[in-house]
Amino acid sequence: MNSRLNQLQAFERLLDIMDDLREKCPWDKKQTMQTLRHLTIEETYELGDAILDNDLTEVKKELGDLLLHIVFYAKIGSETNAFDMADVCNEICEKLIHRHPHIYSDVVVKDEEEVKQNWEKLKLREGKKSVLEGVPKSLPALVKASRIQDKVKGVGFDWEESHQVWDKVQEELEELQIEVQSGDQDKIEAEFGDVLFSMINYARFLNVNPEDALERTNKKFIKRFQYLESKAGELGKPLMDMTLAEMDVFWEEAKRLPK
Repeated sequence: MNSRLNQLQAFERLLDIMDDLREKCPWDKKQTMQTLRHLTIEETYELGDAILDNDLTEVKKELGDLLLHIVFYAKIGSETNAFDMADVCNEICEKLIHRHPHIYSDVVVKDEEEVKQNWEKLKLREGKKSVLEGVPKSLPALVKASRIQDKVKGVGFDWEESHQVWDKVQEELEELQIEVQSGDQDKIEAEFGDVLFSMINYARFLNVNPEDALERTNKKFIKRFQYLESKAGELGKPLMDMTLAEMDVFWEEAKRLPK
């Protein structure tokens, strides 16, 4: 691994390259925080994919792409004297020191859960009116539900036992079925949302990340369906011309493939 000096030199090199690009590259000169936003989100998802695949080489590359964006935003901020890279680093350093009094002060905590509770209490003391203010509005709904539940848990608003959460899932499923029978689409959607929210809550009690779990299933489905497509191709028969029974034969074969 690189020494701290080498790490700092590498970071300085990136800052210097960013200065060059902002001055000399026609594309880089035109970028604003607004034009970079969607690209940053895309890079974050690509990093997430690499982490799920446990591809450390790709993780390294995607971290670099994301770091470039952070440096880019800081460079743009410096051009209007709003902030620069040092301000960004110092801001997060001060926040981390303040939010970790069990490390940088004399506060004693017994476990990870108490650390999280103290974190939320400190945020409220900093002037936030709600523990949910830190949940980004633009998060995908599934991830947002997980964050909401984590946040309220931090102030003690949570179920006590996992079986209580499972009972809630069952209750929401029954309410969904009632609305399905009624045929009211708006109420069906509302109850379906309640089912998903309660399932995400249950996942938390199982120590399962629902986003990761769903993406794992997505990948599994894609792999099996593409196997089905390849087998149909070998037969020279379009999928749309196959019966469900014919497709199911290859689907069952796909389920036996090595993971």
